[in-house]
Amino acid sequence: MTEIQQILFKYQDQKYADFISKLVPTVPKQNFIGIRSPVYKKIIKEINENLSTTIIENFFKVLPHKYHEENCLHVCFINSIKDYDEYIRKLELFLPYIDNWAVSDSLGAKILEKNPQKLIEKIHSWIQDKKPYTKRVAMLFLKKYYLNQNFSEEYLKWAAKIRTDEYYVNMMTAWLFADALVYQWDTAIKFLQEQKLDTWTHNKTIQKARESFRITPEQKEYLKTLKIK
Repeated sequence: MTEIQQILFKYQDQKYADFISKLVPTVPKQNFIGIRSPVYKKIIKEINENLSTTIIENFFKVLPHKYHEENCLHVCFINSIKDYDEYIRKLELFLPYIDNWAVSDSLGAKILEKNPQKLIEKIHSWIQDKKPYTKRVAMLFLKKYYLNQNFSEEYLKWAAKIRTDEYYVNMMTAWLFADALVYQWDTAIKFLQEQKLDTWTHNKTIQKARESFRITPEQKEYLKTLKIK
């Protein structure tokens, strides 16, 4: 057991491990330690105070990790990076090893929001990647950082081209378009009117949008008429 694993197991909550493993079915149950999200701040503090820089740097390099919580910790470290280029460097080393939505969806930091022109080039590359969670991260960042002041219809076109049987990719695509209907209705609605998405994602987008309190009753009724039977 590594030094970092030893620290993680000090904070083990077996009941939480049983609970979270059911929410993340793509990871074997035995790969969960069981650590609640607020505890990671304590863990990071303990690691920084007690372990050498070499051990911490090796943690970033020795992949894949064995435990789900190691991946969560890895994300916490990445999200704490204040330099954009360093953030992207560490992220791209880690992306191929992400194996579930809970890890991918925890990514994000203000440093990314401050570098929209640089980041969008990476997103364009990631969204075409074969790895499903790399695609998911790309769309997560589009959803977080590009549906408002940095918006372009072109970005939705990238997502609309995706054709995959990967549930967690298609769900993020639907989530992206549902949020796009909130912020960019006139543009996003065209993708449904013209049926630019695959049928499952099209209908899931409508479902998620109609469940949203940010969509007006009139918009929800119109969306209902666009459902593909």
